[in-house]
Amino acid sequence: MNTADRGAAAGPRVTVLGGTGYLGRRIGEAFHADGARVHLVSRAPAQDGPADVRHVAMDLLAADARDLAALFGSLRPDVVVNAAGRVWQGDEAEMTAGNADLVVRLTRALAGLPHPPRLIQLGTVHEYGAGTPGAGTREEQQPAPVTPYGRSKLLGTRTVLRAAADDGLDGVVLRLANVIGAGVPAGSLFGRVAAHLGAAAVARSLGEHPDELRLPPLRARRDLVDAHDAVDAVRAAATAPKADVGGRVINVGRGEAVPMRALVDRMVRLSGVDVPVVEAAPAPSPRTDVAWQQLDVSRALRLLGWRPRRTLDDSLRDLLAAAVPAPVNGRT
Repeated sequence: MNTADRGAAAGPRVTVLGGTGYLGRRIGEAFHADGARVHLVSRAPAQDGPADVRHVAMDLLAADARDLAALFGSLRPDVVVNAAGRVWQGDEAEMTAGNADLVVRLTRALAGLPHPPRLIQLGTVHEYGAGTPGAGTREEQQPAPVTPYGRSKLLGTRTVLRAAADDGLDGVVLRLANVIGAGVPAGSLFGRVAAHLGAAAVARSLGEHPDELRLPPLRARRDLVDAHDAVDAVRAAATAPKADVGGRVINVGRGEAVPMRALVDRMVRLSGVDVPVVEAAPAPSPRTDVAWQQLDVSRALRLLGWRPRRTLDDSLRDLLAAAVPAPVNGRT
């Protein structure tokens, strides 16, 4: 990282693309707490946050490589974290624009800088496609994504790896499991459940009978990672030696395949709101999803010194405390 021209007392410069989103904002706050000089890049600033974390207004989907190069030339970052992209909303074309085309322009802009920063690209477990039941997926597995999100994120990952191999870009991809914690997007399963439990708690307080929680079939097992743990992995990747992590994919997850129905039932119990959970019948058409996701996270421990620290109950309590307007039931 290009720190030679920085004052010894000054922290590193960190630029977070998508810096007001679910993970981007947390990443920016964590680097700020570490003493870094942080710039959050997005179309609109967050409503609150540390006053000395600066926001840069930019529509990243509309910005071309020259716009990005000018941005980085003015900010002179040591680290760029790409937390931008499309996740829950949008068709495949929109996801490709946010998760793949943007990364092409980003890597071109960074490669042309006199002192390119480290790029930390946030990937996803959904790039792999189906896992092998009973086993963790290693980084060497050939990806075979089955969703538009997974396919578009894989294109972004391959762009970073190609730029590292061909242009010497100091880039690393963190392939994240499904992230869970306070403020998880409403379009996700966990966000949907939390929102319903919050509404049910309000209904109970008014003496009304809450609606049942209707969900799609919950047959899958998923690897999850707490939002705080995911941020810690990004922090570790920012300072790891280039010889260790440059041009590599590193899995970040719990290394466990958690049954989704059991997790939803646990959310309901912890919320203290008694609502029935009703699963829809399986669709007759083939699923555009996979039944098993479990990451092998041994590379993260070896190269980053990172391992998941927080329990699933920690994550669920954070999520529920932010969504349910009543004390979260701490009983097991």
